[in-house]
Amino acid sequence: MDLLKPLIALLAIVNPIGAVPFFLHFTQNFSAEQRSHTRRVSATAAFLVISISGLAGLKIIEFFGITIASFQVGGGLLLLMSAVHMLNAQQAESRPDDVHQGQEKAEAGSSIAVVPLTIPLLTGPATISTMVIYAEKTKTFWQHAALVGYGVVIGLATYLVFLASDRIARVLGQTGISVMTRLMGLILAAMAVELLADGLLKLFPVLGGIRMP
Repeated sequence: MDLLKPLIALLAIVNPIGAVPFFLHFTQNFSAEQRSHTRRVSATAAFLVISISGLAGLKIIEFFGITIASFQVGGGLLLLMSAVHMLNAQQAESRPDDVHQGQEKAEAGSSIAVVPLTIPLLTGPATISTMVIYAEKTKTFWQHAALVGYGVVIGLATYLVFLASDRIARVLGQTGISVMTRLMGLILAAMAVELLADGLLKLFPVLGGIRMP
């Protein structure tokens, strides 16, 4: 089925399983309720990004005069900042919890769930560009409805995978999570550099002709 090919590609690009270490890192000091809230917000955000990118992504990009290359550079910078914190094994929330900070943590969970967990870790430039490219080929109502359906599947997959992260955290323990955080931070830094390099080459093609001695 032609309609299944974009969905398979999206699942491979989004890769919720690969984002589990980052979810554990950003929510390691959260309560069960706060972590559950973060899961819901992240799944909802993933659904919205996929759906909106498919239905109106091209028009939004054109309206703001943003190119995919610029989005790649911005996303790469966000990823690089997150990678530095992970390489230092810094916790997303390290302040002691009290009555006054409860609401701050809840708001932080919502913020983390959107940036950088959902954007750009889950749904970055590759995801958005894939949806925009496919959206250009849609002609019928059902094809447009399929774009929203992709968002539903991605959002549900994100929620279920993050739901299983609690079990992963119990198995690994604090030491295991700390080690995995540093390793994934190194990988994330490499991903950020690749994203930045690709975006910069598109923005400044002359850079491709520069050879290192």
